[in-house]
Amino acid sequence: MSNSVDQLPEEKARQERNQETLLRVEGLKKHFELKRSFLSLGRVPILKAVDGVSFDIKKGETLGLVGESGCGKSTLGRVILRLYEATAGQVYYEETDITALKKEELRRFRTKMQIVFQDSYSSLNPRQRVADIIAEPMTIHTEMSDSKIRARVVELLELVGLKAMHAERFPHEFSGGQRQRINIARALALYPNFIVCDEPISALDVSIQAQVVNLLQDLQKKLGITYLFIAHDLSMVQHISDRIAVMYLGKMMELAPSTALFREPLHPYTQSLISAIPLPNPKKERERTHVVLEGEVPSPVNQPEGCVFHTRCPLADERCGRETPEMREFRSGHHVACHYAGEKSILDEQQLQLLAQRTQ
Repeated sequence: MSNSVDQLPEEKARQERNQETLLRVEGLKKHFELKRSFLSLGRVPILKAVDGVSFDIKKGETLGLVGESGCGKSTLGRVILRLYEATAGQVYYEETDITALKKEELRRFRTKMQIVFQDSYSSLNPRQRVADIIAEPMTIHTEMSDSKIRARVVELLELVGLKAMHAERFPHEFSGGQRQRINIARALALYPNFIVCDEPISALDVSIQAQVVNLLQDLQKKLGITYLFIAHDLSMVQHISDRIAVMYLGKMMELAPSTALFREPLHPYTQSLISAIPLPNPKKERERTHVVLEGEVPSPVNQPEGCVFHTRCPLADERCGRETPEMREFRSGHHVACHYAGEKSILDEQQLQLLAQRTQ
């Protein structure tokens, strides 16, 4: 693998446009105490859902966050918004330490940050009409008159591709994609600058997924919103994200511009994820070799020593089981937590050529 990759023009333009940092995460941890069992021998088991994660998000960009189920993606999003309290670490919104805000300060601050949940049905109150669902944030956080709130509700519905007449209906009268549009409208009610999209498309049909992602992109262009986009679908994450962060077992494995990550992934875990994306050409898909990781994901309650990925990594050696790799900048904007990044790869020449073709 080469040690330098020429920066694509669109990547350079994005970086110049997104120089200002909106959100900064430093050493963030979220550990959950579990109930004792007979096997715990008197110790309180600790589940390390998020374990020392650091990154930043620029104003107006979309940071994609990917990883297997249970890696801590959604927990990280909730800790950032203080829906869960952090065990350690800080989250800075511009220069404000969100983790240090008191209850009333945090309540006022919530107008700047919102979330769109995965389940578009359970996140909406089935007993409320759409107008009341979208109006609720404004009723709680502002002193707007009823007439202004009603006008804002209609404005938001039209902004997300729905109609004014939909305001008087109940959630069960809508499709999954329409309900997710209602969720997005509610998230926009207080003019937020930052939105956590917690797998907002995973429960939708593929055709509807593209519509919702295009809507999010259009809203970003119109309103200048910054997204943390959490998802499983790497192809969709590549489409929407300026940069992508890869998590495994509560830790950050790799962080890079989207095109650079897909063109030359440095961490073996990232390589395995990207190589699993099916090719649109059935003939090439049948002919290519696949990377298959062996073994099970270790328990977040009993994490392995050293690199948390070493128990499944084909390249792991004694050092990997002994030393925890630090997140380091391999090249400008491309960070990786691997002792052998750039030296070894689990991808063969054929697979590297396929990655290059995908990003052309």
